[in-house]
Amino acid sequence: MAIENDIFQPNFKTSHQKALINILYTNSWLTERLKKILDKGNITMQQFNILRILRGAGEPISTLEIRKRMLDKMSDTSRIVDRLVKKDLVQKNVCGKDKRLVDVVINSNGKALLAQMDTHEAEILALLNNISQKEAMQLNILLDKIRDKEADENNK
Repeated sequence: MAIENDIFQPNFKTSHQKALINILYTNSWLTERLKKILDKGNITMQQFNILRILRGAGEPISTLEIRKRMLDKMSDTSRIVDRLVKKDLVQKNVCGKDKRLVDVVINSNGKALLAQMDTHEAEILALLNNISQKEAMQLNILLDKIRDKEADENNK
């Protein structure tokens, strides 16, 4: 369905304005659907992201390294990790290389939860099943291009 119909705004000032609003609206739309899937595991998107980072790392990593890898760069990584510790999905230990840092590692409960969530991967990917592989590749190029503009401006 066209964005104009979804948000009841028949006109936009420019195609760039429409694209920006469409990106923001689509982010919200996807986030709500992903939350429904993640609710099955009683975890938030940020907690899910951290668990996947830790599983992929395969070894303990610091909260600073987790933050670098997170999708949501504005998150309070330490607080989210503390919640995962309370849920008994990860463990924190003093870093062996630098006593000022804390290493975090996913435990067997966290791995089991991710294995359970992996069974929903088809459901998650189905959110994009109405676009082709070629369209998905083009969308990735366009979204990367938007972020590259900011990176170019920050490097000046």
